[in-house]
Parts: sequence; structure tokens; C-alpha cells
Amino acid sequence: MITLIPSREPNAAQKAQIARKYGMFIHFGINTFNNTEWSDGTLPLESYAPDAIDADSWVRHAYEAGMNYVILITKHHDGFCLFDTDTTEYCVNNTKNPTDVVAEVAKACRKYRVKLGLYYSLWDRHEPCYNDDEKYTEYMCSHLNTLLGGKYGEVCELWLDGAWGKDGSTEDRWNLAKIYDLVHTLQPGCVMAVNVTIGDPGAVGNNDYYRPENYKEGMTMRYFPSDFRLWDPHFTGENDPKIYTHNGESYYLPFEATICIRNMDNWFWDDDYTKDPLVGAEFIAEKYRHLIGQENVLVVNVAPDIHGKQEPEDIACLNEAAKLLEIARKAE
Repeated sequence: MITLIPSREPNAAQKAQIARKYGMFIHFGINTFNNTEWSDGTLPLESYAPDAIDADSWVRHAYEAGMNYVILITKHHDGFCLFDTDTTEYCVNNTKNPTDVVAEVAKACRKYRVKLGLYYSLWDRHEPCYNDDEKYTEYMCSHLNTLLGGKYGEVCELWLDGAWGKDGSTEDRWNLAKIYDLVHTLQPGCVMAVNVTIGDPGAVGNNDYYRPENYKEGMTMRYFPSDFRLWDPHFTGENDPKIYTHNGESYYLPFEATICIRNMDNWFWDDDYTKDPLVGAEFIAEKYRHLIGQENVLVVNVAPDIHGKQEPEDIACLNEAAKLLEIARKAE
């Protein structure tokens, strides 16, 4: 079984991740059409009704802003899948617009030579077998076989979220070892991490102590195996240690900071989206320099609206940051 090898130095996949430096998060899904960040898996399928999905422009905007990869939501906590699947009725197949969003983004990534990363929520508030750990692991693995099995090409990163949904014991109810093995069997160069990576195994408690700005070398990994550290929407401190532990072994883990271009907790577009101020080009440039200087990574979320478009002001902010950083470029 493939697992993370103890090391105090980055492995090849981690080096490639560090070299990517900068990416775009794309939160889009059934929540977009219901003015909510999280939903409970009961929103009606007919509410998901984009009149267009301009995935080409999403990736082009990322490319022109100097970003080297995108991370697309494939399934959020609500369980709604943005890709073709016969494992659940709660997916794009059964909506007014059955476009496979993952396929469209993957196509655009190939066009603009931008790497493809995928977000997948472990927590699922819709799937009936969720509380049967064995059955739900198979359900997730079916999705991961679809997402990583070659249909969408090379995938550079898998961003796993919502693991707190089964916290409460030190037992790995997600079977992360099996998931890690599957991910790296299907996509050997893909890096995988679980959000809120560092902390007490079995509980998200002691959050303040374990926040990224307070990291100390040798802290324990809450979710193992993970190839890098996540904790949105936080930043590392002035000094960022890279060595963390699991069962007495040491592991090198870079950090990927994920933030929103507007309100730091406003990941999905809603009717009030543009009322929130932009974080600003100077802020993005400052955080970019801070993180890349530590051999870490920055990802900025830019949410598409109900028409499948990103806000022009968001893109202007990204482009201004790219000019400040001298990484702007034009698509051919």
C-alpha cells in the first residue's frame, strides 16, 4: 500500500506543488443558486440552473493572473456532484443543465496549460450510506476512481474537506490510508491533504493553539496521511516550520493558504456577493510574497455567479495583483 514516507525534505510531488506557487479556487455548485455557503443535502435539484458555464474564462482568468493551477469544487458538504456519476441522483446529470463541470474545467486547463486540482468533501449531508463507514468509503472511492482515473487527465492536487464530520475518536473512520493509496495509484504525481491537517487526532479542539500562525516543529498530524497542510482561510506566521509528526515519525509538509477575494468566509457567490469589499491587489501581493518566500503556496477563491461568470471586479483585482508581482501574462 502506498503511503507517505517519513522525510525531513520535500519529495518530488511536494517540490512540484511548491513550484506551482499560486492558484485559483473555484467554488461553484448548488449553493450558488440558493444564497448559502453550506447546505444540508436537501436543496432541490431543479434549483441548480446555470444558463451558462463559462469554464474557459475561469481558467483563462487564472492563467492571465499568473496562476499555475485551479482547484474546482467537485462535491461540497451538501453531497451535490458537479460531475457525471451514477452513484447518486444528486448530481448535475439530473438538473436543467447537465454539463459535467469538471470536464469543462479540465478541457480549459489543457487549453491554457494550467494544472487541474480538485476539491472533494468527505462530509456528505445527502448520501444515505454516510454513517456506514465501510459502505461510504466505497462510495467515495467510486467517485475518486471517476475523478482521478484518467477521464479528466492529469490532476495535480486533491483537497479534502469536512473530516470533522466524523471526529470524536482516534479511529480513522474515513479510511484515509485507503484513500491515499488509491489517489497515488491513479495519479502518482498528485498531492493530497485533509483540511485542518495539524492538531489533536480525533478532535478539532485546541483550534487557537494549532492555527497556522502558531505552528511549531514536531506538532502532530490530525489527519494522516496528508502531503501538505491546510487550514482555510489562515496564514502562516513569520517563521513556518515544515516538520510534523505521526506515530513518532517526522514528515515534511508545505502549507497551502486558501483565501477569498472578498469576505474571507464567503466562498460561494450569492446575491450580496458584490457588497463585500475586495481584499485588494496589495493584500494579495503581500500574502503571495510572504508564502512563496517560505516555499509555501497561495490560492485565491473567485466564485462564479448563477450565469457561470466571475465578477469583472474580482478579475481586475487579480490582474492588478499580477502586475504588482510581475507575473501577469496574456492568453494566446
